[in-house]
Amino acid sequence: MGTIIKTIPAPATWSLRQAVMWPDKPLDYIKLPHDHLGLHFGLFRDEELVTVASLFIIDDNAQFRKLATKTSEQGKGYGSHMLQHLLKVAHSKGVEKIWCNARKEKTGFYHKLGLIETTQTFSKGNINYVVMEKMLP
Repeated sequence: MGTIIKTIPAPATWSLRQAVMWPDKPLDYIKLPHDHLGLHFGLFRDEELVTVASLFIIDDNAQFRKLATKTSEQGKGYGSHMLQHLLKVAHSKGVEKIWCNARKEKTGFYHKLGLIETTQTFSKGNINYVVMEKMLP
């Protein structure tokens, strides 16, 4: 079987987003106001949804949001595989810069894939974030 990444509807991302990112919040907390404008992807391992992410493209910039891997499956390369897929999709659509709001404790993961920290930081729900970005060739 193996793994496959495919496009999925926004609501298919919500349950995993909530379980991984904000398990103590209601489901509505993880829904994005512009979810209907994004491209949503699911990484499936043997037909089980393991990782989700959403990509929002505006002109030649793209933001990826809500990259989440099932807790029991973290550290197995699924998040990296998903991010590489997002980079390819963004590049194919003419995106010049891709960026995200990274949790401070997760910056090492994004560094490995070529994103760099900017000076933009903020906090939400007692979690510190930094904007990270990568210029695409």
